[in-house]
Amino acid sequence: MSFSIDPDATLLAITEEWPETVQVFVAQGFPQMGDENKRRAFGGAISLRMATSLKNIDLDAFVELLEGAVASDEVLRPESANGEAPLRVMGLLPCPVRIPLEEAFEEFAEGFQRDTGRSIVTEFQAASVGASWMDEHVNSIEDPEDFPDLFISAGFETFFDPKGIGKFREAFADRTPYKTFNPSFDGVDLKDPEGRYAMISVVPAVFLVNTHEFGDEPLPRTWGDLLEPRFEQRVSLPVGDFDLFSGILLDIRRRYGDEGVRKLGRSLLESMHPAQMVKVGGRPKAPMVTIMPYFFTRMARPGSPMQAVWPSDGAIISPIFLLAKASGGEDLQRVVNFFCSKEVGEVLAIKGLFPSTHPEVDNGLAPDAPFSWLSWDWIEQTDIAAAIKECEQLFDEGRDGR
Repeated sequence: MSFSIDPDATLLAITEEWPETVQVFVAQGFPQMGDENKRRAFGGAISLRMATSLKNIDLDAFVELLEGAVASDEVLRPESANGEAPLRVMGLLPCPVRIPLEEAFEEFAEGFQRDTGRSIVTEFQAASVGASWMDEHVNSIEDPEDFPDLFISAGFETFFDPKGIGKFREAFADRTPYKTFNPSFDGVDLKDPEGRYAMISVVPAVFLVNTHEFGDEPLPRTWGDLLEPRFEQRVSLPVGDFDLFSGILLDIRRRYGDEGVRKLGRSLLESMHPAQMVKVGGRPKAPMVTIMPYFFTRMARPGSPMQAVWPSDGAIISPIFLLAKASGGEDLQRVVNFFCSKEVGEVLAIKGLFPSTHPEVDNGLAPDAPFSWLSWDWIEQTDIAAAIKECEQLFDEGRDGR
């Protein structure tokens, strides 16, 4: 390595000499470094030594991280590089598919580098880190120029909140290379009519029914069934899965109004991670029904009392969005094409049970496996961030018996 980073240099001096370190600072808890004006004000007034001391970060380890990012960029960029800035790709990837997607993208990025002479700076996090990571590393960005060239994640609130990613919506373009969606979604209009947001997959919410708890009672087949009094304090919900939980609340309110959300709150017995939900059969006061991402139903063992039920009125979905800058050129389109490829679609659909929108992917779903989607018209007419907060309040009122 023919360079070294001086711990007593200012953050601004470091990022000006090595622009690839900007995303390292942002990712490691310095979100203001992602904004040029804040970077100049904050980064010009503080040294790396001082910054790591304030954050209680090991200085030597941080220097090694920064130098590793620079060294990696130097290795990846060949002598004939055209001098263009690296493309920046970030996102929250669903846990079941994060590793295979990262491995596939790493192979793609190496080939892309060889072909174009342009590197790709990536940062993928597990979706389980959720809202806190988004607030620190994405929602804190103020200038659309500092937003990644491509961002991928599931969710609702931050994508449409004008204080979050929603404030940059005019900068995005749906660059999906295919014009028609997978036949699994026939009758469900997932295409953004404004051409801003691309949807490459969905996370469906389904029921896992504990048949030991039912006796002669009928199993629930619809979302409306779960709002019946017999399910009060007998349902487990993925409250900690913010994206899916928000989607469920919004859809229930759209269909059943405020009282529907209160009834859902009254149904809550407990909140558990889906991996816990499949193990509760047979214990006293076990949930009759657990609501979970479709992926986790494969964890139910054959012969167990846990039976998966796909709602006949549609599995409520949390979309997996791909946001790409409209200003990106052909290089960015190649990256978009990778994430919209049949290969990636099959990773999502087969390894994660996240049905792909790619028209050629076999999602492995039964013909009678409908989806419930809020619709773009409803989203356009609704303040999503405010609606989620209202739904959470209504849910809490029901849970608390108010």
